Amino acid sequence: MSTDEYTPPKVWTWDKENGGRFANINRPIAGATHDKELPVGKHPLQLYSLATPNGQKVTIMLEELLALGHSGAEYDAWLIKIGDGDQFGSGFVGVNPNSKIPALLDRSGPKPIRVFESGAILVHLAEKFGAFLPTEPAARAECMSWLFWQMGSAPYLGGGFGHFYAYAPFKMEYPINRFSMEVKRQLDVLDRRLAESAYLAGDEYTIADMAVWPWYGGLVKGALYGDSATFLAVHEYKHVLRWAEAIGARPAVQRGRMVNRVQGDPASQLRERHDASDFDTRTQDKLGG
Repeated sequence: MSTDEYTPPKVWTWDKENGGRFANINRPIAGATHDKELPVGKHPLQLYSLATPNGQKVTIMLEELLALGHSGAEYDAWLIKIGDGDQFGSGFVGVNPNSKIPALLDRSGPKPIRVFESGAILVHLAEKFGAFLPTEPAARAECMSWLFWQMGSAPYLGGGFGHFYAYAPFKMEYPINRFSMEVKRQLDVLDRRLAESAYLAGDEYTIADMAVWPWYGGLVKGALYGDSATFLAVHEYKHVLRWAEAIGARPAVQRGRMVNRVQGDPASQLRERHDASDFDTRTQDKLGG
C-alpha cells in the first residue's frame, strides 16, 4: 500500500483540473449557469432525466403504473444530458435546485408540483396512484425502511466504489479497498434479507425494489463499472442474483431501462419518450444514429 501522504491545506480551494470522468460538471456552487427553459409535452407528468440508476427508478415506476392500467401515469420523458451541463439550465434548476436527475413536474392539478430526488418521486407517484406502497402500517414501514436504506447506501456504491474503481484519474488502493468492503457488506445485507422474502419489503413488489434494483441489480448483473461484478465476486450473493433476475424479467422494467438511455446497444435506447407507441416506432433519428 502506498504511504504517500496528502496534507490538506488550511483552506480548501477548487481545482478545476482535478481530473476524473466527471470533473467538467462538478463544482462547489449551486444555481443555474445559463438560461434554458424546459420543454413541456402533452401529458400531466413531465420527467427530465437520464438513464442512470437514479433515473431508471422513476421510468420503471411509471412503466409499472401504466402496466397496471393507470392511464394517468402517461408521461413525457425529456433527455437531460448531464455531460453537457443540461442540469444547470435555469429551467431545470427551477424544478430541482440540486441540479441532479431525475426531476419531475406534476402538472395534473391546478398548480404544477415539482418533485426532486428519486426516492421522493417514487413516494409521490405511489401515493398519487395508490400502488407499490403498502398501506398496512408494518408493511409500509418495511418498504420505506428499504427505500431509505437505498438512499443512504447507494452513495457508497456510486460515489465511493464506482468513482474510485472506474472514474478516478488513477487507481488508489486505500479508497478502492475501503469502498469494496462496504459494498460487499451491503450486498450481504441484501442477500440475508432476500433469503427470507421474495422482495425487499416482503412478498410484495414495491417501490423499495424499484429503487434498489437499478443500483444493486445492475451491479450483480454486470451493468455497472466494467468488470466490477467479477472484482466483487457477486456470484456469492445468490439471493440477490435471484431477485435481480426476477425483476429484470419484468416487461415494465425492461421498458423503463430504455427510456432516456444514450449508451450501449442502440436497440436498448429510447432517448425521449412521449407515448407508449414510441417503444415500437423507434427510428435511428430518435436513437441519434
